[in-house]
Amino acid sequence: MPIVQISAALGPAECELAVKYTLQEMQKQAKTQKIQLEIIESHKTPYGYSSLLLSIAHDAQAWLDDWLGTIQWTFQSQIRPNHKRKNWFVGITQFETPLQLPSDDTIVFQTCRASSAGGQHVNTTDSAVHATHVASGISVKVMSERSQHANKRLAKQLIALKLQQQLENSHANHKQTQRLQHALIERGNAVKSFKK
Repeated sequence: MPIVQISAALGPAECELAVKYTLQEMQKQAKTQKIQLEIIESHKTPYGYSSLLLSIAHDAQAWLDDWLGTIQWTFQSQIRPNHKRKNWFVGITQFETPLQLPSDDTIVFQTCRASSAGGQHVNTTDSAVHATHVASGISVKVMSERSQHANKRLAKQLIALKLQQQLENSHANHKQTQRLQHALIERGNAVKSFKK
């Protein structure tokens, strides 16, 4: 099942509103085309969302491909009415499922009842899964699928994805530190001095 992120990136509050509008538009089109689309993680803000993670049915890849990339919204800011800018951008990215999923013995799974309103089995069975990766402390809650087994599988994918992002961020931070080191060389206070 493809995992997709809609992000306002570092954009202003209007971009968070644009994320909300993008989600609404995707949900409307998905419903029309009978495509299964579920929110699996959201970072809500007063104006919309800074980012969302969605799971989308496997058979909807062609539909999804039309959404991947930068989405532009043109509207007068409701947040800052006198603001001159009218174009707001959000990004939609599909994450590849990491090649190596964490093993079940490195994750603590807890089942719980799904808390959202919805389908016939919501709140009647313990199908939602709360999963914690023991070594990193990364935790996710998944309730988008109807079966506990499917929610566990999706939770493992999300944890693997977050572990991969953590590793990539660590590498990026290391490279940034290396770049900054060039500017931080102290002049005139040498610990050793040589002449040739």
